Amino acid sequence: MLSVVRTVANYFLAVETKEGVGAVVRRSIGTGYQRNFSPFLLLDHFTVSHPAGFPDHPHHGQETITYMQKGMLAHEDFTGSKGILYPGDLQFMTAGKGAMHAEMPVLMENGDACVGLQLWVDLPEELKDVAPRYRDLKKNDVPIAHPNDNLWVKVISGTSYGVESVKELAYTPVDYYQFNSNKKGTSFEQKVPADFNVFIYVTKGAIKIGGKTYPQYSSIFFNVDGTEIKGEIDADGDTEFFIIGGLILDQPILQYGPFVEINRDRLAKVFENYQNHTNGFERAAGWRSSIKNGITEKEAANHK
Repeated sequence: MLSVVRTVANYFLAVETKEGVGAVVRRSIGTGYQRNFSPFLLLDHFTVSHPAGFPDHPHHGQETITYMQKGMLAHEDFTGSKGILYPGDLQFMTAGKGAMHAEMPVLMENGDACVGLQLWVDLPEELKDVAPRYRDLKKNDVPIAHPNDNLWVKVISGTSYGVESVKELAYTPVDYYQFNSNKKGTSFEQKVPADFNVFIYVTKGAIKIGGKTYPQYSSIFFNVDGTEIKGEIDADGDTEFFIIGGLILDQPILQYGPFVEINRDRLAKVFENYQNHTNGFERAAGWRSSIKNGITEKEAANHK
């Protein structure tokens, strides 16, 4: 069957903004340039150092996918789940009916900041009230495709160049690939499902699609008019970018901060549950994480 290459629908550079407590993020999805891109609600390319971070906060109605690139990130929630994400690790968190957690950078002895990507994914209406859960994906468990000497792909979720990822990481179907190259002119391609929205985020270097060059921090959103993404590397030295796709959900999105629902009545009920510590938020009453004020590299060794 002949593949049809998708065309670009929207493009802009992600600019820095402040988020959490002292964190700096480059936000693409979740801005005035691209409010939502079903099923995606937000993408933050974050840089944060101790004592800044994302202390105790709630979620409802979505999943988050956190990918560490540099430094270490400590996690803890009101179910007693906790751990550390190291460079190359991922965590898939389903908030469902309610979750309360903290995400704080580890104070590194070498002074490194914590750098990574966090993607928020909408949950289908029928799964908004599922129990919270976590799926960790360690660096060494991510398969890598090597289509040629100048291109390699971390297959976090989905299939790329015949290499398949680990299964059952999130409820909402998501494809997630990290492409790397070290040679200008190297071509790349990625097949995508016809019913997925797909975008690219460039973290290093530059790529060319349809004759146009997209530099570092570009956010490129595609029309749903084909089953393949094609382009080439357009920078000397290292280039890194992410191709991410997800099943388009046929439902409204009503979001207020970390709470996501399909209408005002349901959103109001979530606020009521959070304030009254009911229907998923029972354990939020009086809960305080042990990492809300930060955590050192030495302490991180026992944070599990």
